Amino acid sequence: MKQLILVFIGGGFGSALRFLISKQFTFDSFHFPWATFIVNLIGSFIIGTVFGYILVKHKFSDDLFVFLVAGFCGGFTTFSAFANESISLLKAGQTNLFFSYIISSITVGLFCVWLGYMLSNRLF
Repeated sequence: MKQLILVFIGGGFGSALRFLISKQFTFDSFHFPWATFIVNLIGSFIIGTVFGYILVKHKFSDDLFVFLVAGFCGGFTTFSAFANESISLLKAGQTNLFFSYIISSITVGLFCVWLGYMLSNRLF
């Protein structure tokens, strides 16, 4: 029950922060969806850092892990918004933006996980 509450609280913080970031950028079917892109990259970096720390230190509080990964990152990042924005770009005939959004989200997202992992290995 404790971990469920931690996921709930972390998810609330993550969702609220995502909402605030999305208010800084407007999305329409003719522009790159920066808010979701940035949020997903930050979340990828956080997850990479957490997992890198766990692998180096071989210990991490289960409660903190659940709060950060399942809670905060789960509420903060959003695959459904990424998918919806991708389809919106495609339906609007923005094929170049559609492909650049998908390719950059995947490649830069993977890079951010790797970067977080590598930095946590060097720092800890």
